[in-house]
Amino acid sequence: MVISVNQDNFKQEVIEEKGVVLVDFYADWCGPCRMTGPIIDELSEELKEIKFVKVNIDENPDLASRYQIFSIPSFLIFKNGAVVSSLVGARSKENLLDELKKFTG
Repeated sequence: MVISVNQDNFKQEVIEEKGVVLVDFYADWCGPCRMTGPIIDELSEELKEIKFVKVNIDENPDLASRYQIFSIPSFLIFKNGAVVSSLVGARSKENLLDELKKFTG
């Protein structure tokens, strides 16, 4: 399951989370974001040990600015509240899976 987060709950849902969190920065109008959305949904069902969240940059420009999101989709991987990886641009399921596996068991 992918959770939508915003400025108000980002700290609680991502920063304070123990373990690995993938944050998908996206916009509704973004074609590549719409292509990667179903991939993120699939991964969230397969990888229960990882938390998946989405941030709409149009609704949360402060978060996009704080994490220097200049292109979308952008994916940040957090582990125990710290950014451990950053991916920019549409990615294949295999590419995302390979990156996530670096930070899990």
